[in-house]
Amino acid sequence: MSVKAFELVPAVERDLLMGDKARINIECIECCGKHLYLGTNDCFIHHFLLDEVTSSKGKLSYSAQKLLHKYLGLKKPVAELRAASALERLIVLCDGIVFLVDMVTLETVPSAAGGGAKIRGVTAFCINENPVNGDPFCVEMGVLSSKRRTVQIYMVYEDRVQLVKEVSTPEQPCAVSLDGYFLCLALATQYMILNYNTGASQDLFPYNSEDRRPIVKRIGREEFLLAAPGGLGMFANAEGVSQRAPVNWSESVIGAAVCFPYVVALDESFITIHSMLDQQLKQTLSFRDGHILQDFEGKVILASTKAVYVLVPLPLEKQIQDLLASHRVEEALILTEGAQRNIPKDKFQILHKRILQQAGFIQFGQLQFLEAKEHFRKGQLDVRELISLYPLLLPASSSFTRCHPPLHEFADLNHLAQGDQEKVLRCKRFLISYLGEVRSTEVANGCREDVDTALLKLYAEQDHDSLLDLLASENACLLADSVPWLEKYHKYFALGLLYHYNGQDSAALQVWIRVVDGELQDSTRSDLYEYIVDFLCSCANLDLIWKYADWALQKDPTNGVHIFTKRPGSKDQPELNSDDVITYLEKHNQALLLYLEHLVLERRIQKEKFHTHLAVLYLERVLSLISESPKDEEKLTRARERLQALLRESNLYRVQYLLGESEDLLLERATLHGKLEEHDKALHILVHKLRDFPSAEAFCTWASSSRDSAYRQQLFHLLLGVYLDGNQTAAGGGNGDLEMAAVDLLNRHGEVFDAVRVLRMLPEGWSLQLLRPFLGRAVSASMHACRTSQIALGLSHSENLQLLHDRKPIFVSEKKGCHLCHNTFSEPDVVCLPGGVPVHTHCSDVTSSLCL
Repeated sequence: MSVKAFELVPAVERDLLMGDKARINIECIECCGKHLYLGTNDCFIHHFLLDEVTSSKGKLSYSAQKLLHKYLGLKKPVAELRAASALERLIVLCDGIVFLVDMVTLETVPSAAGGGAKIRGVTAFCINENPVNGDPFCVEMGVLSSKRRTVQIYMVYEDRVQLVKEVSTPEQPCAVSLDGYFLCLALATQYMILNYNTGASQDLFPYNSEDRRPIVKRIGREEFLLAAPGGLGMFANAEGVSQRAPVNWSESVIGAAVCFPYVVALDESFITIHSMLDQQLKQTLSFRDGHILQDFEGKVILASTKAVYVLVPLPLEKQIQDLLASHRVEEALILTEGAQRNIPKDKFQILHKRILQQAGFIQFGQLQFLEAKEHFRKGQLDVRELISLYPLLLPASSSFTRCHPPLHEFADLNHLAQGDQEKVLRCKRFLISYLGEVRSTEVANGCREDVDTALLKLYAEQDHDSLLDLLASENACLLADSVPWLEKYHKYFALGLLYHYNGQDSAALQVWIRVVDGELQDSTRSDLYEYIVDFLCSCANLDLIWKYADWALQKDPTNGVHIFTKRPGSKDQPELNSDDVITYLEKHNQALLLYLEHLVLERRIQKEKFHTHLAVLYLERVLSLISESPKDEEKLTRARERLQALLRESNLYRVQYLLGESEDLLLERATLHGKLEEHDKALHILVHKLRDFPSAEAFCTWASSSRDSAYRQQLFHLLLGVYLDGNQTAAGGGNGDLEMAAVDLLNRHGEVFDAVRVLRMLPEGWSLQLLRPFLGRAVSASMHACRTSQIALGLSHSENLQLLHDRKPIFVSEKKGCHLCHNTFSEPDVVCLPGGVPVHTHCSDVTSSLCL
């Protein structure tokens, strides 16, 4: 695609050059700074001074002043001119002769003594712009001879030339360019690279010099541009490798030059300009009768036979802006990045960032969000430039102003979308994604409040799930801007989170309570009441807890009491005094009960007042249920079970007090008598008043659970005695229920009883058949104990024998004497002293007595 990269500006008009001499033609040109030299067909050199003139509108033109012209005294055209500014000399090729001319006077320089200043038989020459000689006052030059297949290397001084090297070529060279030690040559049939220092050569590609004029142009360090077959401009480096793609120019190219990043080519009718970055044709200019195209230190000069022109590049930034204006983003970026080497680093970075940002907005407007995001990221876009497109998203307190000149053509998102709501929605979704990615990066440095506030507004408007995540984490949302927005979209739970993050917990609770009470509508959380309770659980402000706990308890005592029971114990959370809580809960009976259960049953706090208080509440609950009419038997049963469990398990409550309050609760009174070790009273209630024999047995088991077997046996014997005594004193001389209860007791718990004692207690008239299970277990237990004793005795005897076997034997005889009395042994009864020394038994007894 085309782009205006250059303008063709006249430099030397026809009249200024030739006056009324119509036959004068320009043959060659040279430019050194402001000085322009022209070689003509009548063997003259013309010297002009070129001044750049910039109009008020920024348009560039040239003013040429002719300083001098000089006839060289030969009859042939001036074929080539090259300036050696360090020597103040022009190197001239005319009539096959290379000689030196003074740049100021245009006088031919005479030969110095001992050396010549002319080279004859020359067809072409070139200057080494990357010289290998370190002398600043000489110029290196490559020369092609018309008579030999060689290239000669000369050193050019102020008044002489000196041959330093001559290298042979396989064919007659017709064009040459020189860089360092490398010669790029156009031979008769091919191009080649030749290192004149080492002699190494590399063939490039074939080329017929008879068909068209060869072009060999140095364009950079060890890099050349060549005219190849098929109308291609080929690049080649010193190794003979092409590191750039070729440009496709005309078959009839006359000359070529490089003005980075463009390749300029001249043919008979046109100037063509290709990009070196993407090899595309960018511009074409009509230019008839042109036959010279050269570049001098970045200045591209063309000439027809009668006039001289300068190809002035448009400012790079203008070219890029023109591409961006045409929405040719990739071309603009390629051009920008390709121009990096020609622009100072600091300036390039600024330019590159701006172009990337502009490119991002262009692609944003085309809904190419992935590409836009990447360009915004690389261009380090101030994210507020993007946010400012969205009406009302930036906080009212933001000091941001858009970049000038602007990065885009949009007034705001509505202007961009032109009423397309789907486009608006997609743009908002993109901004949500982009802000979510950059808010925790360097991109948001210095504008975190603007970013987070804008993100909150978008989340609220779009009913986005991440709104709560934003507010529940570290954020910089501005309260003044965010509150109205959250209220507008009925995000009251989120509003409470915002208040909380900003340290306004009371305001947060007030909003949430209004939602739970139905004054405000927000369906974000169906469990908001439970959330408030949890919030108060972890709240460090005790005043808030005392203020709002009453509301929670009135709503639901069961859950509300969690404010006190589920409070985490940590250094950051001040401890609530249990007595204060109990006092606070006095008007909430159910909550008070649950809190005391928490203290006693869960936390296992060993304080008498808590245990007694809980027992009293249990008792009051039972009495209350008993007094109801009709009674709820299921509730009553559960309530009595809880009371009975507490009475059994706790040892801290005031037993006497509870006894005085539980006149009608016989089962509970039995437990209380048990706590006082008044087991006879307890069993009397259970057996005679309640006739609850299973509970009586269970009482004995419970009351002896933490005592030894003797205590357990005593209790069961006591219960058996209650059964038997009651049976004997019952009206009519007997009681069948108590008799059967005694039998069942013995048969179920026979192992607890002392069988002999039981047999003495039993009435003589009882049938042994009734006691068969008890007696069977008693006999079995007795036999088991006897046999166990026999086994233990046998094992002990066996162990004794084993020890005797393992002990080292002591030998005695009539020949051995006692170590104490020194008399010999007459019988085997001996005692061993420590160390295995045998002595008489009576001697050992005497020694033991003396020791005592």
